[in-house]
Amino acid sequence: MNLETSRSNYESPPLLEANVCADPAEQLRSWLDEAYAHAQVPEPNAMSLATVGANGRPSLRIVLLRGLDDRGLSFYTSYFSRKGQEIAQNARVAATFFWPQMHRQVRVEGTVAQLSDDESDAYFASRPRGHQLSAWASEQSEPVERREILAERMAHFDERFAGEEVPRPHSWGGYLISPEYVEFWQGQANRLHDRLVYERRNGAWEVRRLQP
Repeated sequence: MNLETSRSNYESPPLLEANVCADPAEQLRSWLDEAYAHAQVPEPNAMSLATVGANGRPSLRIVLLRGLDDRGLSFYTSYFSRKGQEIAQNARVAATFFWPQMHRQVRVEGTVAQLSDDESDAYFASRPRGHQLSAWASEQSEPVERREILAERMAHFDERFAGEEVPRPHSWGGYLISPEYVEFWQGQANRLHDRLVYERRNGAWEVRRLQP
């Protein structure tokens, strides 16, 4: 591997202002639909989520987008995880989708807040039972001496909730990112990439082009 010479060449149709939706949520949904239709794109709803804690240090991880509507983007996690704790300290976050097979990237910046209990309950009820049990068994981001402890905790909660529905832990639920800035990036030949940015101004979305 030679990092200095390793590169991909992009050959894609141009991303033009005349061809994008007026609302970034609609445009993101359109690109997500195309990513899901592309056989070689794994988990199109995977997004990098960046948070910043009280110490000013950013942290980044992959989460799965679980909802998209005119309010924003939603995902689910433990409130007591590192990202949950950092969100409680600083509500400003950033997220990125990257679909290299399609030469596309989407960047989102905005504020985040917890979803309602009703929404979190409804999503939790839709999860596979094993995923529900792991939300009880794992104290996310906390140290553990050995993996066997997690297996023991899974077995404990499996027995505890035997024959009944698994309730949502109060420490686990959803978050909604309310976007203020959304950038759609389309790779182009010779690194003259297309970058269209949506920003809220006076309550409406405005679109402008950035140089690559």
